[in-house]
Amino acid sequence: MNKKVGIQGIQGSFHHLVAMDYYHKDIAVMEHLSFHELAQKLAGRETNEAVMAIENSIAGSILPNYALIDEYNLSVIGEHYTPVNMNLMAIEGQKIEEIKKVFSHPMALLQCKEFFKKHPHIKLIEDADTAEAARRISEEGKLKVAAVASPAAAEMYGLEILAKEIHTIKSNATRFLVLGTEKQKPNGEKLDKASLKFDLKSERGSLVSVLNILRDCCLDMTKIQSLPIIDEPWKYSFFVDVIFEKFDDLEKAINVLKLMTEELKVLGIYKNKLV
Repeated sequence: MNKKVGIQGIQGSFHHLVAMDYYHKDIAVMEHLSFHELAQKLAGRETNEAVMAIENSIAGSILPNYALIDEYNLSVIGEHYTPVNMNLMAIEGQKIEEIKKVFSHPMALLQCKEFFKKHPHIKLIEDADTAEAARRISEEGKLKVAAVASPAAAEMYGLEILAKEIHTIKSNATRFLVLGTEKQKPNGEKLDKASLKFDLKSERGSLVSVLNILRDCCLDMTKIQSLPIIDEPWKYSFFVDVIFEKFDDLEKAINVLKLMTEELKVLGIYKNKLV
């Protein structure tokens, strides 16, 4: 039986492209139109693993996805970086000047804001998924509307690309996490990256002390993201990614951090792909 891999979006979406690129083998792709549903289905073991975007080089972090990983106790078992090529597409034979509305995922629209500043006549409308917006326009034969999606979506749903590579910065890339319900175990591959989440006591210098421990244990922090704790105003959880050479260094840091934090959770240990 093929592994069931959940994605946010449909075929032709960036999540779909990443899933096919990451697994390099036959998988059963399970489509979900929201990240919440994606996390829920994985936690309920209706899928085996899932692919979830976590940050973009232009638009930044997708904060709700950190909360979903934590809420549903999902494990980070891998990561994948992919170039993101945003394109404006519509039913064939139209010009940009004729387009009145553009539908796409809010993160996609955010990555293309400079392009749309040059076309103020276009109304931007947030949608659940890039490829779903493209498919709907194609199936309904809608004129004067367009989608922002991948070249694969344009080809798959028979749309004409009106403008190529409309993202603000041409080196646009997104980091995706590969998620499961069990912690990753070494399988002939060196695991050298970890994602941690911790809550701190309300004491002066507590965050600095944690960062010093990471440094003293020879861990290189590649990402830190704060998220408010909903039922405790002005308190925050911190999500940190670290890379390391020796697993013993990570274990040492974890043991010390357990004593220094109110809560420490190891979200996952996996292979660093940004090399």
